[in-house]
Amino acid sequence: MDPIRLHILSPEGEILDTTTDLVVLPGTQGLFEVLQDHAPLITSLEAGEITYRDGAERKAVAIRSGFVEVRDNRVDVCAEL
Repeated sequence: MDPIRLHILSPEGEILDTTTDLVVLPGTQGLFEVLQDHAPLITSLEAGEITYRDGAERKAVAIRSGFVEVRDNRVDVCAEL
C-alpha cells in the first residue's frame, strides 16, 4: 500500500510535508479519519488538531480553521494556525 502524503500549508508558509498511514482531521461536522485509498473529498476544517502517525508515535498540529483536499493518497491542508 502507498503511504499517505500529508502536506499542511498556512499563510505563513509550509508547516509539514511528511508521509503517514493515518490522518485524523477536525471537520466542521466532526472528526474524521483518512486511511490509504480514501475516497476523494474536499471539506472545511474547524479549530482542533490534525493528528497523524510517525512510526509508532502520534503527532499533532493545532489549527484554528482551514480546508482539506483528499485524493490519490494525498491530504493537502490549507489552515490558519
